Amino acid sequence: MSLEPRYVCSVDIGGTKIASAILEYPASGGRPQVVYSAEVPTCAQEGGEAVYARIEGAIRAALEEKPELRVLGVGLGSAGVVDPKTGAIAYANAIMPGWSGIELGPRLREALNMPVEVIGDVQAHALGEAHWGAGRGHYSVLCLGIGTGIGGGYVEDGRAMRGFHGAAGHMGHIECTAAAGIDCACGRSGHLESVASGTSIGRMFDERYGRVDGSRPSVGRDVNDLCCAADERGVDVIHDAGFSLGASLGSLANILDPEVIVLSGGVIHGKDGWRSVTWRDSIREGFASQALDPLLDTPILIGTLEGEAPLIGAAENLLASL
Repeated sequence: MSLEPRYVCSVDIGGTKIASAILEYPASGGRPQVVYSAEVPTCAQEGGEAVYARIEGAIRAALEEKPELRVLGVGLGSAGVVDPKTGAIAYANAIMPGWSGIELGPRLREALNMPVEVIGDVQAHALGEAHWGAGRGHYSVLCLGIGTGIGGGYVEDGRAMRGFHGAAGHMGHIECTAAAGIDCACGRSGHLESVASGTSIGRMFDERYGRVDGSRPSVGRDVNDLCCAADERGVDVIHDAGFSLGASLGSLANILDPEVIVLSGGVIHGKDGWRSVTWRDSIREGFASQALDPLLDTPILIGTLEGEAPLIGAAENLLASL
């Protein structure tokens, strides 16, 4: 146990915003606490160099705001695929043009002259929930974040599986029977993200029943509200999305055999209604359709850290390297 608090600067880099924080790890060994936080827009369409400048600026602002703290280093969770050896961005999709190839880790180490570790944002999210959230105390945790897209991570014995290329955890891009022939944002087709993300739930409703609001495309929230009101159209779409998600979880469980599964992200945390009987039961129904018998009782839990999960996970990744 540390004799004094430890401090880590942590950054969560997404396509919409860059969140930064300084976390205090109490000397008692308890849950890390946020002692500074800020957000700036990513402005991803301005290109990778502009995004890098915002990230470095956000880190410097955090350190300057708390000069009295002895910050051990910087942990970052970034959208895209992060090279596990260097911390450079190996791949990013069209949401962040010019982000692929940015030498994020090496440049920050040189600019800040302090330890810097970079991990994928979905892997950071999983680490956070495994260490200090719903997965705490469990040896192996499979975590899925369901929002505009779907991503996830697998943590075993406190460490996130990253893969040779750093791409482990892109669980929204596994084959899903219900998505056959449907284009995915990644440029392929037939992926889970195309039928179980918040965006795809709205699209599926419009294709089957027409728009909830004729002035704009439907979004997941619209469909969920109908489901909670017992509208058969909303129930139908939410059931199918939940079943597809559950079936994919069952297949992943057959491969990884996690002690617990944790669901998080905007679709899960946005409103209690997302935890409706239809949503929960359809996930369990889909899970049972694919999971092997010994795995059928695997707990499926709701994440507890919400937006702090990737910040805490990125900090944990940094601390593990020291």
